[in-house]
Amino acid sequence: MRRGGGSVEVTALGWGVTLGVIAVLFAVDLAVGALRPHAVGFREATAWSVFYIAVAVVFGLFLGWQHGWGYGGEYFTGYIVEKSLSIDNLFVFVIIMSTFAVPREYQQKVLTIGILLALVMRAIFIAVGATLLSMFSFMFLIFGALLLWTALQVYRHRNEDPDVADNLLVRTSRRLFTVTEEYDEGRLTTRVGGERAVTPLFLVLLAIGGTDLLFALDSIPAIFGITEQAYIVFVANAFALLGLRALYFLVTGLLDRLVYLATGLAIILAFIGVKLVLHWAHGIWPAAPEISTQASLGVIVVVLTVTTVASLLKIRRDPTARAHSATVMGHKKDTPEAPPADER
Repeated sequence: MRRGGGSVEVTALGWGVTLGVIAVLFAVDLAVGALRPHAVGFREATAWSVFYIAVAVVFGLFLGWQHGWGYGGEYFTGYIVEKSLSIDNLFVFVIIMSTFAVPREYQQKVLTIGILLALVMRAIFIAVGATLLSMFSFMFLIFGALLLWTALQVYRHRNEDPDVADNLLVRTSRRLFTVTEEYDEGRLTTRVGGERAVTPLFLVLLAIGGTDLLFALDSIPAIFGITEQAYIVFVANAFALLGLRALYFLVTGLLDRLVYLATGLAIILAFIGVKLVLHWAHGIWPAAPEISTQASLGVIVVVLTVTTVASLLKIRRDPTARAHSATVMGHKKDTPEAPPADER
């Protein structure tokens, strides 16, 4: 991390081009997902997933070539962290889709809108976080403590799933509005007996919006533990979110196999939390050690690799084992009556 050093010099034109490219990519995703509802097959999901990952890699190489490979390393480290957290976000999306029995042809629309909401919320938190860090050095300590607390909660709840049907926004909406039992061709509202009512799709979007907010609270401090460059934080988040719609359909059947993902994410969040605390301490006591971006990238890659391999070995030994979301709020205890993975 370059603390107190230089910064990525991005002109207004550079920001404009970056935002324009991201907007076009999201517009394409919206056109494919929301404006042309259809069930996504494996081949289509694979093609779009490879495309968006390739775009993110090409952008990172361009960033490194243009501004230096130190910043390029920060981008790729941040991208991997945010992609990992975004994949965990898909766990909750799967649970929400299953809980509300969202028809497959409408899932693309829900995912695309949910991803757009996530980007907007993260952009807001990035602006606030960057301002706070530039004004108050002790915010590194607060962000570090927040990540350590989050890591502890993720580990504690690693064998539980969130109760999305009991979401505060969902409960409030059920009290305020008449909710229909059936979906109405992807509409959010409809009429029942001449009265305006909301469809289950409305509740689904509320649940996903609330989830996006919770994940933004975790992911933004995490990436500020990698870099304090607001530009890198934003693009890493944007490219990590791009392609989640296709990735959802590609890995939905595989998510349950990553039984140790929550544990791995808890370790990564704790590691970044320690890194932030050490950076704060270094500003007060220069003898305090700091963790480099290269070391961070190595630790994160090793943790994710070990997590994936251990998960696959666990599934091989115990085919009934399944993964859980690493979100830290709204959990319900897992029970023997929980539906098996292939019915979710």
